[in-house]
Amino acid sequence: MRILITNDDGINAPGLYVLEKIAAQLSDDIWICAPSEEQSGAGHSLTLTRPVRMRQHAERRFSVSGTPTDSVTMALKKLLPAPPDLILSGVNRGANLGDDVTYSGTVSAAFEGALAGIRAVALSQVYAKEGVGNAVDFSAAEQWGAKVLKPLLDFPFPQRTLINVNFPPVAGSEVKGVRVVRQGFHDYARGSVVEATDPRGFPYYWFGLHGIEHTLGSNTDLEAIAGGFVSVTPLQIDLTHEGSLARLADVYQA
Repeated sequence: MRILITNDDGINAPGLYVLEKIAAQLSDDIWICAPSEEQSGAGHSLTLTRPVRMRQHAERRFSVSGTPTDSVTMALKKLLPAPPDLILSGVNRGANLGDDVTYSGTVSAAFEGALAGIRAVALSQVYAKEGVGNAVDFSAAEQWGAKVLKPLLDFPFPQRTLINVNFPPVAGSEVKGVRVVRQGFHDYARGSVVEATDPRGFPYYWFGLHGIEHTLGSNTDLEAIAGGFVSVTPLQIDLTHEGSLARLADVYQA
């Protein structure tokens, strides 16, 4: 089984090495193609206004001067000798829960795989507080990653769908199990906008991620993570709101 690994935290991200260890429990045919620099929040963006360059670091290990979507595209079209059987994106440093998935480069890389007809899984490690730098504890992902992925290897993914996995912010030994849940929603968009002044006296702004409140709905990814469980959520690319189709059509026929 050929596995393509990518992420949005960059080729040197600790979570990428964690994912390599997880993937090694599933296959020995592993290829890595990830952004050369961090691309968190890049979403499903594609580089169109400048050239994209690819660099080889070792056998089957490459970086791309672009987004997570660019990385998957380059791997599929220019790098791999044949399409992979599975695309794994992550392990992201931080949660991709609720409406985070609309911003996430990690999830979007998996979306790109799903668009190509390849089964794809996004994996993220939630952490409990901001400002921890590279001290994020990936032990939950390390101990539970292969356990979560193995049942998915034979699961019949419907077309244009992917699986979004989040590991709770606890030690691996404290994880309570796995829950298959729906996507939750935060109460409001993102956190704060931090304003400061550069050395030349000009203002600049930094988007903060702290202080995001959410409602723990029944059977959601937010609820599962808060309870110490690994959340597994199937996502679909089709964003059509089926319930509005007939009513909206009536509006234009009136």
